[in-house]
Amino acid sequence: MHATRRNPNNSEQPLCSAEFAILFSSTPRGARLARLLTVERLNAWGIPYGCTHSDTLAVLVAELATNAVCHGKVHGRDFRLRMVLGGGLVRVEVSDARGEARPVPHEPDPESGSGRGLLLVEALAARWGVTDRPPGKTVWCEYELTSRR
Repeated sequence: MHATRRNPNNSEQPLCSAEFAILFSSTPRGARLARLLTVERLNAWGIPYGCTHSDTLAVLVAELATNAVCHGKVHGRDFRLRMVLGGGLVRVEVSDARGEARPVPHEPDPESGSGRGLLLVEALAARWGVTDRPPGKTVWCEYELTSRR
């Protein structure tokens, strides 16, 4: 990981690049911890708690981690969160062990309390996709720090 410093012109946009990766248990607690650790790491990188970028990235990580726990879980296997800061964006990658369970955004049942996660990712991220990673897949998204969505 590289050292970071705040940009004197915009405290929400760091100047340096950095990378962070960690494994979490494929449980609801693991997904919650991924979201909480995301805002901690972003703050350390110069993206302060409670700013638009931090809050949006927390939502993106929460959705991707929850999908990994709900749809990508293999008993005894963890999911991996990786974040890369650089070039004016943050790339978020969540890897799980089920390559055959590929995410597809769809219109959720209006009566259902779930099924909207990828629609949020599509709306908030500049781009997103899925990459094969034996023995599973990586669902990734990129969030542009220059955007004020």
